[in-house]
Amino acid sequence: MIGSKLKETFDGVVSLLIGLKITFKNFLKPNLTVHYPRKTVKPEELTGYRGHIELVPKPENPFVPRCIGCGLCRDICPSGCIEVRSKRIAEEKEIHTPHFGLQDTPLDLTRKVAPPQKTKIEIVSFELNYNYCSLCGLCVQNCPAGSLRFSKDIYLASFSSRDFEFDLLKRLEKQAQARLKEEEEWTK
Repeated sequence: MIGSKLKETFDGVVSLLIGLKITFKNFLKPNLTVHYPRKTVKPEELTGYRGHIELVPKPENPFVPRCIGCGLCRDICPSGCIEVRSKRIAEEKEIHTPHFGLQDTPLDLTRKVAPPQKTKIEIVSFELNYNYCSLCGLCVQNCPAGSLRFSKDIYLASFSSRDFEFDLLKRLEKQAQARLKEEEEWTK
């Protein structure tokens, strides 16, 4: 009885000393907490930060997203917070090909034959409801075109949940306009 109580007390003291060692070790380290709003952090300083998703522009045109409209991000999202709408645009081309008819009809070389239509997909809307996003990253990891990335928007706060419903196409356009304005100021 006395031996078990003594062992229990000894284990408690050892546990206390280990906890105090960790506390004093961390007490002597510099403070990592930023006291907002007196101090702020630049987004570049945060490595591994995952904000909400945003569209990646095409390198040749910053106003157009790289998105191919496949909808995989929407389908793989466990929270169901992504909505992608796209439309198909048919590219019609006419080609002059020879027409070989029956032997008793003359050869018609001017007949127009339409090839199978190629379709181009245009993104109509790309919306994110950040209220439901779990930041799992499945949409970013599985995008076949590499058109999604995590934003560095670290100071995102509001009293209204509607402020966390993003139209990512409009956001991409605003980012492109800001980038162009920045380049114009740089060249002056």
